[in-house]
Amino acid sequence: MSGKRILLIIGGGIAAYKSLDLIRRLKERGASVRVVMTQAAQQFVTPLAAQALSGERVFTNLFDQDQEFDVGHIRLARDCDLIVVAPATANLMAKAAQGLADDLASAVLLATDKPVLMAPAMNPRMWMNAATQRNFAALQADGLSFVGPNEGEMAERAERGVGRMAEPEEIRDAALALLEPAKPLTGKRALVTAGPTVEAIDPVRFLSNRSSGKQGYAIAAALADLGANVTLVSGPTSLAVPRGVKRIDVESARDMLAASEASLPVDVAVMVAAVADWRPAHAAKKKIKKSKSGDAPDLALEENPDILKTLAKKHKKRPALVIGFAAETNDVEENARAKIAKKGADWIVANDVSGDVMGGADNQVMLITRDGGETWPRMSKDDVARKLAERIALTLSGAKAHKK
Repeated sequence: MSGKRILLIIGGGIAAYKSLDLIRRLKERGASVRVVMTQAAQQFVTPLAAQALSGERVFTNLFDQDQEFDVGHIRLARDCDLIVVAPATANLMAKAAQGLADDLASAVLLATDKPVLMAPAMNPRMWMNAATQRNFAALQADGLSFVGPNEGEMAERAERGVGRMAEPEEIRDAALALLEPAKPLTGKRALVTAGPTVEAIDPVRFLSNRSSGKQGYAIAAALADLGANVTLVSGPTSLAVPRGVKRIDVESARDMLAASEASLPVDVAVMVAAVADWRPAHAAKKKIKKSKSGDAPDLALEENPDILKTLAKKHKKRPALVIGFAAETNDVEENARAKIAKKGADWIVANDVSGDVMGGADNQVMLITRDGGETWPRMSKDDVARKLAERIALTLSGAKAHKK
């Protein structure tokens, strides 16, 4: 947001106190913030508080003679990159939908040609009222953007429902999305699998592997940063969900396949997860006890479904681009080329995991395609993810997106 100018309109609701935190969070990202407050807003927070946080004069009155000497409401409406209305009360939404302009806030909204982001906040019954829903639909049709409202506790005792204003971080992120230039993967959908799978032996034991999920999570984040709508199907990890990514938690390979298929159609699938090749044929319902003889129990194994092959070769909703990962300890390129043919993938990202790659911060990979390949230098997993995401964007720009 560096250098961006945001005009924040604070409406008259109890959520106005959150708007003070929003000012701080916008400024942390480099934006300059001017504030307009309605008369009702001043019953909840003071102009002095907003001025102290914004470092700018706060505007409150449409009929301020000094300000309106040079048609101040028009200047405020045009001299910004984005207008944020938080809280957007039912009254402010109604005025904006009807084109009313009887105070400074509504006059600015009527006079602006800049993007507008509204963060509604009101009692759940007010939000669900037919009049509010008509105004909401009309404002959306007029091109205004919305964040929230969220579900939760209301200020009124024993009230709960949809009507809470979005949190300041959510509003900041929505504002950031509106201010950023068009991204190469905007409108594209991506599926990423990450982490290990867990195959139960009994209620306390399982078969798994050393995958940390770091590379898959980094790829999901990089795709989201380029504008993609990303679904991350993840085995058990301790990693935080990347910003803007929808995560589905699974354990077994069968669960991962089901979640992946349910996420289709997508434009690109990046199958990074370290999926167990086998699972116990029969998982015990109770903990397996040591035998009196001390003999180890027989553990019969059966093959897990091949998720990459299913999506790349067999699925009627096959993504336009299917990318697999090959974690090898020897003959990396040879094994990767065999895998691309066997699985039906478009690309294979191959790496040697005989060192500290699993769980480590760095990676060195080979990108194998059906027509050739290239070796990338050793770099951080975040850099690998960014480079791969950029290559995906370049490839999909010439490919037809999926049809829903």
